[in-house]
Amino acid sequence: MSTQPKLIRFNQNVVSKYQIYNSIFMTLPFDSISKTVVLLPLFYETCKKGFENGENPTTIVETFFKKYQGRRNHQSQINLLFRFIQYIERQVVLFDAVEDAAFPIVHNMEGIGTLRSLKENAEADHKKQLLQQYLEAFKVRIVLTAHPTQFYPGTVLGIITDLAEAIKHDNLSEINSLLAQLGKTPFFKDKKPTPYDEAVNLTWYLKNVFYHSFGSIYDYVQQNIFDDAEIDNSIINIGFWPGGDRDGNPFVTPQITLDVAKKLKESIIKNYIKDVKYLRRRLTFRGIRERIITLNHQLHNTLLNRDEDNQITLLEFRNELKTIRQILISQHQSLYVDKLTMLINRTTLFGYHFASLDIRQDSRVHDEMFSALVNELQANKSDIFPDNYFDLPLKEQLKLLSGIKGTVDGIEFKDELAINITETIKAMKSIQEQNGEIACNRYIISNNQTTLNVLQLFAMLKIVAFGDDLTADVVPLFETVTDLQASANVMEDLYTDKNYRAHLEQRGNKQTIMLGFSDGTKDGGYLMANWAIFKAKEALTQLSRNYGIDVIFFDGRGGPPARGGGKTHQFYASLGPTIEDKEIQLTIQGQTISSNFGTLESSQYNMEQLISSGISNRLNDKNQAMSSDNKKVMDHLAELSYKAYVNFKNHPKFLPYLERMSTLKYYAKTNIGSRPSKRGKSTKLIFEDLRAIPFVGSWSQLKQNVPGFFGVGTALKYYEDKNEFEKVRSLYNDSKFFKTLVENSMMSLSKSFFDLTKYMADDDEFGEFWKIIYAEYETSKRLLLKLTNSEELMENEPVGKASIDVRESIVLPLLTIQQYALKKIQELEKAEVRNEKDIAVYEKIVMRSLFGNINASRNSA
Repeated sequence: MSTQPKLIRFNQNVVSKYQIYNSIFMTLPFDSISKTVVLLPLFYETCKKGFENGENPTTIVETFFKKYQGRRNHQSQINLLFRFIQYIERQVVLFDAVEDAAFPIVHNMEGIGTLRSLKENAEADHKKQLLQQYLEAFKVRIVLTAHPTQFYPGTVLGIITDLAEAIKHDNLSEINSLLAQLGKTPFFKDKKPTPYDEAVNLTWYLKNVFYHSFGSIYDYVQQNIFDDAEIDNSIINIGFWPGGDRDGNPFVTPQITLDVAKKLKESIIKNYIKDVKYLRRRLTFRGIRERIITLNHQLHNTLLNRDEDNQITLLEFRNELKTIRQILISQHQSLYVDKLTMLINRTTLFGYHFASLDIRQDSRVHDEMFSALVNELQANKSDIFPDNYFDLPLKEQLKLLSGIKGTVDGIEFKDELAINITETIKAMKSIQEQNGEIACNRYIISNNQTTLNVLQLFAMLKIVAFGDDLTADVVPLFETVTDLQASANVMEDLYTDKNYRAHLEQRGNKQTIMLGFSDGTKDGGYLMANWAIFKAKEALTQLSRNYGIDVIFFDGRGGPPARGGGKTHQFYASLGPTIEDKEIQLTIQGQTISSNFGTLESSQYNMEQLISSGISNRLNDKNQAMSSDNKKVMDHLAELSYKAYVNFKNHPKFLPYLERMSTLKYYAKTNIGSRPSKRGKSTKLIFEDLRAIPFVGSWSQLKQNVPGFFGVGTALKYYEDKNEFEKVRSLYNDSKFFKTLVENSMMSLSKSFFDLTKYMADDDEFGEFWKIIYAEYETSKRLLLKLTNSEELMENEPVGKASIDVRESIVLPLLTIQQYALKKIQELEKAEVRNEKDIAVYEKIVMRSLFGNINASRNSA
């Protein structure tokens, strides 16, 4: 029987099933739900027709009230809006679960980009040995962050998982019960989560998804590509930011870092105990059963940290498993040896750390911490730094920092900043001793601008805890367009410094460099941010190769295209030979965790796509470097786009518009993340202090998605006006990199819906500003369609488009309610007498619908 097209599979297994289960959801006997169920479809139709007729959200909501709720009082109408919000949130969860259940049916789990496809193609081309060589050196690291682009409580995550499983097996009674549970389970938190809460929330994915899916990938590679031989490379691993990422988060303390590391170790040992218990039931043979029972006891003692003599180190645990495997092979006909090998493989992947905890802090904070540390050392008559250190020329300071000697041991610090940095570095060392070096061996400096930023941290790591045996990497993070352009100079300073170079030799001549897409986009717009990173990577690759250093790029990519996300594996497959690609490292956050890695199937499929994107280029050698003519066009497009974006950003109404017309200020009030929504302490809104997530998220809530397209239309129009559009078309046809950028920008455009905010065109203060955004949207859309010879956006991705369309239709009433509430707040704030009580109610509506939209936007731009 032939397989049906992907879109038909999606419509049958996702859209149709969602409609069936949604109708079941609507019949559940909740208090007051019956009215909501009857009225919500009517409200959706009122919204849909209202926008088609050019009406604004206020008119749409008031028309609905007049027609269907005319006899209800104001309070009753407000209550109904809250019930709509609660109901729509749950519809989104239901759609998530249906989509998750259908994932292996909609996607070809053995098709292009999977490991099976990679192996079969390599065998057909007689390149299996070459594939093995690449896999022995290649790594993919996904780094889970707590950035609040989605925050389902753990209870809701559990329901989504169970619901997907029940839907997969069409278990109607179970589905009924779970939908009822969903209806009664709270979605929002009464108080902000702590960084530790965020870490616990994400360990859910580690324990329930990654442990199994990553294990399966590794098992497949070992069995089918290496023919059961042991691989001297973990290939895939996980990084972890909650509890380690201090950048702009004053709530992350050294103690929280230690607590999170402890939680990670406990979580992985619990998973090992489950597997050992399974083996205990199966390996009931003489000479083995006793060993398994002993292992079980030792793991329990290690977990509970009791009876030190009867605990077990990771090395002892692995060696014992390998000994048992040998006995099984030699004495018991290899019975259940595959199950034992699977456990050994998991110890290779996850050790006693489960995920590597990264430490991150802003360079400006480090500078203050470093000054505090030096001042206290000088006050204590330490000879580590001379009294005139801060008066020395920069060159002398750098020389002193790189060749630093001495220790801060025995000095009792009093300054809070000095205490914080010393305790944080000591925590790193302590975690390495408890959980293994890989458990916490990277310190990332965000907003890295200079060589001094790197060497200050390098020196502090040495004198506080590590001495000359520095078992940690210093990772500069270049974010703004200016910093990206200066990055090669900074790294050359470091590569030519004999002491830093000696450190790199100790670390295997590897240097990790992080590049930030989110802040780059915020700073320079979509095209310039992506192109500036591409050029920085090229320059850093060339430089590193010249100095014999293996550079590893770690990409801070968000979920949506506006923050460097979009089709991630296509992005990595498009980079070409001028950019080092021995490892792929990227951040995964918020809705990207749940949508791309939330289930066993989706995480396995998307991880395999990432591995394949990095390996297949090298196997096939098909991805050519960009030609010099195409580079000139790309340079020019980026420059034109940058000018357009910077002019827009400098518009006097830019910040007031975000502050007063968007949901920006409400991000800080939704209890979805532990981190403040801006960096500085100023009460006034300052662009530099704005975090990328609320910045991009606010445009997303307005359905304007500015960071994903602004400037693209202006740049393309220049070539159209000059009758040189063929140059851009040639770039699009020849460059996979540019093609990926175009497709991701089209995704941002397809999620924009300007009818929602068209009313702003008539606003006395912001009307002209809104028209600037809309004009750029129209130009970008028209010219991207022209460039790609498409009739509509995302024409080549019908399933992605269909998924977005269903989600957009589910949340249309939510967005309408949000805009209605924002408009009401504006009116109430302009009134002669402020009604604080009513303002508070409408603010609550904005926040609740904001929360709903965040969770709804698995693929929001």
